Amino acid sequence: MKKKTILMAIVIALVVLASPFAVLRIVASQNTAPKTSSSGNPIRVAAVGDSIIGACEYLDDLQSLLGDNYKVGNFGVSGSTVLLNSWEPYMDQPEFQSAKAFEPNIVVIMLGTNDDLKSLHQYNESFEHDYIELITSFQQLQSKPQIWIALPPPIFSNSTDLSPTYLVNTIIPKIHDLANKMNLPTIDVYSAFGNHAGYFKDGVHPNSQGAAIIATEVYNAINSYYNSKQTT
Repeated sequence: MKKKTILMAIVIALVVLASPFAVLRIVASQNTAPKTSSSGNPIRVAAVGDSIIGACEYLDDLQSLLGDNYKVGNFGVSGSTVLLNSWEPYMDQPEFQSAKAFEPNIVVIMLGTNDDLKSLHQYNESFEHDYIELITSFQQLQSKPQIWIALPPPIFSNSTDLSPTYLVNTIIPKIHDLANKMNLPTIDVYSAFGNHAGYFKDGVHPNSQGAAIIATEVYNAINSYYNSKQTT
């Protein structure tokens, strides 16, 4: 009986630790990111993306992890694309200008899901060029932000015009390629989800559990960067 009780306790502990919310709490307790910028003002984090940013609590979770000495700005645009040859290019949206006016110290870009739409596959040769133009616009800011490119999360929906296979075989490799060309770090949000379709509301937009996963991955990237700066 005692052995069975111990085994049950271990199982419960593993389940708790596997929960994105449990991980979020553990990560928050280990916050070693810088408390303020060198100027003493809050560190400004611009979150650039599509509806995945606005459709879940990712940015609220990220703000909680980073703390009050950071200011996380939401510059997501529903339906937006990297591609300029679409009906909703991110660079044509007011939020793009607002993100630059925010003078961010950090920019986290998570785009590519809407570029996966089958009607846009014909323009895929322009994807890297247009993404580089977007990134360069932020690099030219006076604030000289540190930029991360986040791989978009998996697609589990079969009821949309999105292709999970195209995302894996075309969009994500192109993101890796341009990140290497520009010597920029990536955040592997895609792999962080594994094969957990249950972390999505509709197969595309993450639920609260999925939001916790994205926030943790982004926080870890920011934290690791500043830790490395402190040890060099």
